Amino acid sequence: MKNCGVPPVVIRNDEWTWEDLCYYLYEEKAFDNIVISPGPGSPTCANDIGICLRLLHECEDIPILGVCLGHQALGYVHGAKVVHANEPVHGRLSEIEHNGCSLFNGIPSGRNSGFKVVRYHSLVIDPESLPKELIPISWTCSTDTQSFLEISNASSISDAHDIVSSDSMSQVQKSLRVWPLNSHQNMQNGKVLMAVMHSVRPHYGVQFHPESIGTSYGREIFKNFREITEDHWLNYGPLVTCKENVDYSGNQIRLRKPVSQLNHGTFPSRSIGHNGVGKKGVGLFDLVNLSYPSNGVKFLKLAWKKYDHLASEVGGARNIFYQLFGHHKAENTFWLDSSSIEKGRARFSFMGGKGGSLWKQMVFQLSDESGHPFEGGGYLSIEDARGSATKTFLNDGFFNYLNKELSSFQYKREDYDELPFDFHGGYVGYFGYELKVECGAPYNQHKSRTPDACFFFADNLLVIDHSSDDVYLLSIHEECNTSTSWLDDAELKLMELRTSVPEKLIEESSLNVSFTQCKVEFVAEKSMEEYMSDVEKCKQYIKDGESYELCLTTQIRKKIEEIDALRLYLRLRERNPAPYAAWLNFSKEDICICCSSPERFLQLNRDGVLEAKPIKGTTKRGVTTEEDELLKMQLQYSEKNQAENLMIVDLLRNDLGRVCEPGSVHVPLLMDIESYATVHTMVSTVGGKKQPNVSAIDCIKAAFPGGSMTGAPKLRSMEILDSLENCPRGIYSGCIGYISYNQTFDLNIVIRTVVLHQGEASIGAGGAIIALSDPSDEYEEMVLKTHAPSRVVMEFS
Repeated sequence: MKNCGVPPVVIRNDEWTWEDLCYYLYEEKAFDNIVISPGPGSPTCANDIGICLRLLHECEDIPILGVCLGHQALGYVHGAKVVHANEPVHGRLSEIEHNGCSLFNGIPSGRNSGFKVVRYHSLVIDPESLPKELIPISWTCSTDTQSFLEISNASSISDAHDIVSSDSMSQVQKSLRVWPLNSHQNMQNGKVLMAVMHSVRPHYGVQFHPESIGTSYGREIFKNFREITEDHWLNYGPLVTCKENVDYSGNQIRLRKPVSQLNHGTFPSRSIGHNGVGKKGVGLFDLVNLSYPSNGVKFLKLAWKKYDHLASEVGGARNIFYQLFGHHKAENTFWLDSSSIEKGRARFSFMGGKGGSLWKQMVFQLSDESGHPFEGGGYLSIEDARGSATKTFLNDGFFNYLNKELSSFQYKREDYDELPFDFHGGYVGYFGYELKVECGAPYNQHKSRTPDACFFFADNLLVIDHSSDDVYLLSIHEECNTSTSWLDDAELKLMELRTSVPEKLIEESSLNVSFTQCKVEFVAEKSMEEYMSDVEKCKQYIKDGESYELCLTTQIRKKIEEIDALRLYLRLRERNPAPYAAWLNFSKEDICICCSSPERFLQLNRDGVLEAKPIKGTTKRGVTTEEDELLKMQLQYSEKNQAENLMIVDLLRNDLGRVCEPGSVHVPLLMDIESYATVHTMVSTVGGKKQPNVSAIDCIKAAFPGGSMTGAPKLRSMEILDSLENCPRGIYSGCIGYISYNQTFDLNIVIRTVVLHQGEASIGAGGAIIALSDPSDEYEEMVLKTHAPSRVVMEFS
């Protein structure tokens, strides 16, 4: 709902009663217009559309714009039929023609006009059933869809002729159209109805998504709707002004007067769980970081030392970690390892172990049972530096606990102003996938075998700047404690390495010996036939409008005997280097995590800038240079992979939009191809400026779990995936990284990862299922993603 000139207020379709809406629309006059947004499902289902049908039916004097589901609802409420499209169209583009009405004022029309729109739908309005009240105003120009990147316009094709032969180039051209052309018959000549308007009311609907990153002239459409709104109120009454009772700050409507002073009953009701999250989603109100009172404010001081160009002199990151933290099986250690730094993908590595007086280990387990609605809370176990252990129940959940912890720290920015990185000590560990129930998901179908979160509070750490080869030692302590003994001890060890590094490197060369392949193979949670059957089920859900994209996953497992986990990780980073790799060893929990992830989930830097780098689209590397370039270009220009990537980019833009300043969310890189040791991947970058009134944890909650691991729309997709997948994801699909005491963070997506737990090695893998997916291809892609980590485990066990 929108008051022109201020950010929109987001209200779920089951969040307010009809009386609440009427009060704000007609008594407070709080809104100029209403946008009924896209969503899963059908307008014929009350749970999917909620109160929106009544809005369309009764609010005849309020300007309304329906998008996708909202467009279908506009047709349905006036008697039109909503039917299945002949083919689902998700994340794909169409050229549009229109009749020049006010909604499309100043926007070109027709084939080759440049007006292309992104469509996410499997349901459409049957134009034959349109009542006389609704006027068709836009259609697709043809039955064909297009990919976002057109090969004929790509400069890289001409450049590639130096590497790729003419025959291979023709293979790329053929591969672009492996998907059948659309054959919609929902309108005369096969064209699809794309927009309608009411003949009398200021109500409009568009089938496509004007807010998508791939839609041309989307901003103009919303600008035109704003002008329609202004014209309407000029004719029928004054524009709405912000009433003194209403506060629009933070994108969430609030009352300024106490409820008892208002003429209308109570503030709009909604179902809030123990964790402060609505049962069917997270509203922006939930994401505001209220200033939590703290029982114990900690004044933290940072001490650090820098050693110029030292890393290579002492054998590099591997040797530093192995010699300083690798003793006693590297118990209680961490290593956020930028083992792939090509093309500036990553720059810093952070490592450490059990530290000083502030060190502690936190282990969190959700309390909910499989299949039951989540009621909130879980058990937190903490062990401090002295070995003292406590266990408490957190009613408000783990994210809220971390929020309170971070709010209790006070510090001076000048302590770290001269450091080129943003982790200066704090929390290092992982959030498991099943923590989705603290971020809006209604329940977990499966209970994780591993803790749902494990973190160290690292007060001492070593940092390597791979760009300059510099090494830093950092130590945080409470203001009353001025000891720097760890800095002195670590400095001494580094200096000893400088004199003995040749001998140490010879010792480590044993990593390069050959291994005998283990005869005991991994066992898959699902067979090839079962996985392919699940792909077909996903496609049916997509056809029925329940989802646009579903990231279907499974796991492979293998029993292991005693294993040198650190050497396994060192071999993995050698075989499959990655910019967001990680080693975590929670010894008392019997958990070792060997991660070679190429994907960033979310980063927040000290300037308040958020960045996500979702991956969607993966293919293998070629044996020859020519084959490798061919596979890379086939990935780049595949309509299917582009559709996958585009949908997740739009999802991430929505996630970040909930916590970023209006207008700041942007996409500096769209569908870029990154190449790694075993695969090519399609990666986009989404960024934005954090609102000042939200915390680091609010930002994480807004986007967790990463959209590339769920699909879109996120909440409905996670429910569907829970019903299809027969085991918990656990650490896989969650995220690993740091949250600094000064509220910066950098977290990866846990993929390409071996989890060692209680005598078992597990590896998760999956892929995005969309309408264009082929079950056998999806199975092969899933298996491809397990190759690098599973081969390393087979060598060591």
